Amino acid sequence: MTYDRLVCANCAAPVNEGRCPVCRANRERLQQENLFANLSPLALIALLTVLVAAVALLAHQTA
Repeated sequence: MTYDRLVCANCAAPVNEGRCPVCRANRERLQQENLFANLSPLALIALLTVLVAAVALLAHQTA
């Protein structure tokens, strides 16, 4: 889950702005535990496309 759409219950601001200590703590926690949190959906689609192309190339070479 990305934190760019989360709203803080403490200050009612977006968590990614980090306006209060609760926002900043949650933002840090989410960044540390989720490796793909900073990737945009477009980057994830591009990564998936490269992976599918690599598998297809490997399958073509072994056949």
